[in-house]
Amino acid sequence: MRADIVTIFPDFFRGPLDYGITRRAQEMELANIQVHDLREFTHDRHRTVDDRPFGGGEGMVLKPEPLFECLESMSVPSRAERVAGRVKQSVILLSAQGNQFTQKVAAELAALDRIVFICGRYEGVDERVTDFLADRELSIGDYVLSGGEMAAAVIVEAVMRLLPGAVGNEASTQQESFTVDVKAKGAGGADSTCGSNGLLDYPHYTRPAEFRGMPVPEALMTGNHEEIRRWRRQRALEKTLRNRPDLLDGAQLTEEDEKFIAAIKRG
Repeated sequence: MRADIVTIFPDFFRGPLDYGITRRAQEMELANIQVHDLREFTHDRHRTVDDRPFGGGEGMVLKPEPLFECLESMSVPSRAERVAGRVKQSVILLSAQGNQFTQKVAAELAALDRIVFICGRYEGVDERVTDFLADRELSIGDYVLSGGEMAAAVIVEAVMRLLPGAVGNEASTQQESFTVDVKAKGAGGADSTCGSNGLLDYPHYTRPAEFRGMPVPEALMTGNHEEIRRWRRQRALEKTLRNRPDLLDGAQLTEEDEKFIAAIKRG
């Protein structure tokens, strides 16, 4: 996969791209990540990338010229080709007004050959970038950042770890919070003891079996796979109901799950 990041702060990415799975994916040649300085596509002595918006208002807005020229220099296929699916590429504008980035979206992006990230700044970008250059707007949450650089780093990390070979045990990426495994055997997931399948992840414990008077739950010590599966499933349901009840609406729930949730709500 190739990922291009367009930004006015290219040095920002010297840290996020140089550690962990993102670095590993590049070293293994699973990904090629390039950072592009938007100011290199300006034509005035001040290297101006922003301007005041027509109609007035607070703040400055990124101009269209440098952004269009930058992507043209990278030979990015037209928006029409991308939207029609003739190429497996996407140009993403990172914006607080975008659709919410989720694990499902990360999986969709991981299947592409190329992603171009446009890091917004100031009060936003000229709307012609949204209408005619980008084919997707994404936001990493309902809050406002000073720019899209942090969001780009988050999305790159989430996507890189889904590339085949980037994570040592690929099955682990199917057993995490928010992940729905379409090949799962029932609501509990493909693995008899590990699948959360749309819920938050279940609690994890390691040695020692007892630490400062706090023991590992007995169910995990039995070696009984069905008992372990049931314990983990119930704990995942509890955590999801407590922290993210909205996820239950789209989760694959069994009759046993429904009864367990009803019992919790009754107290």
